[in-house]
Amino acid sequence: MPIGVAGELYIGGTGVARGYLNQPDLTAERFISSPFVEGDRLYKTGDSARYLPDGDIEFLGRTDFQVKIRGFRIELGEIEARLAQHPLVGEAVVLAREDALGQKQLVGYYTRANATVELGAESLRAYLLETLPEYMVPAAYVMLDALPLTPNGKVDRKALPTPTDSSYVRREYEPPSGEVECVIARIWTDLLKLARVGRRDNFFELGGHSLLAIEVIARMRRSGLNGDVRMLFTAPTLAELAAAASGDSTIVAAPPNLIPPDSEVITPEMLTLWG
Repeated sequence: MPIGVAGELYIGGTGVARGYLNQPDLTAERFISSPFVEGDRLYKTGDSARYLPDGDIEFLGRTDFQVKIRGFRIELGEIEARLAQHPLVGEAVVLAREDALGQKQLVGYYTRANATVELGAESLRAYLLETLPEYMVPAAYVMLDALPLTPNGKVDRKALPTPTDSSYVRREYEPPSGEVECVIARIWTDLLKLARVGRRDNFFELGGHSLLAIEVIARMRRSGLNGDVRMLFTAPTLAELAAAASGDSTIVAAPPNLIPPDSEVITPEMLTLWG
């Protein structure tokens, strides 16, 4: 690869094994014929790396830790490294787990550097949002006394537990008030798989995202409530959304589209959202 461009690292030479003992399928998967030395083999490390101008190779992370979530390609190692930099975090691991609709959701697992200091989802989420875009910030945070390990000392990612209600950012609980809030609360608890939702809770802090937002609005409409997806992004808490759905909000409705379907020219007066 050119200098500075990321690629997958392969290694070869006399110090590299010829394959896996009695495992021909795994050997065929991880070893290739060298394009540089006839008869030699290269080992596929699974590491992402790039050449630096001085000739050094910079390690960028594991290719098998790259995930794609709602159109964004994410390097889990980058999030893990940032989470581990928190002064109160000991070790950190980030996984992409499936949510209620089968969509991937980022979950952070961590140990505390000081077991006597409280550390929760709200402070960790705020910390990551300082330097990472929102789509790279985990929705849930699970605190562990120690990360589970495999017999060879690596993190056993399959043994990491499923997040619970307490893994998400929760506001001080205030029960839903009125029929509209109760209807929306039932929709949220069902979609987000939570035991309860308070009227000050934020849909997106609870693990919600754009795809789930569409389902929320669809269920609201089936329950006789007005709303669209834009409303949920503008009024993300339960109380705000209920007020908007009831018509008691100060949220300004978007003006109608004034561009005719057969229009060949767009004039300023057609642009109702321009300002």
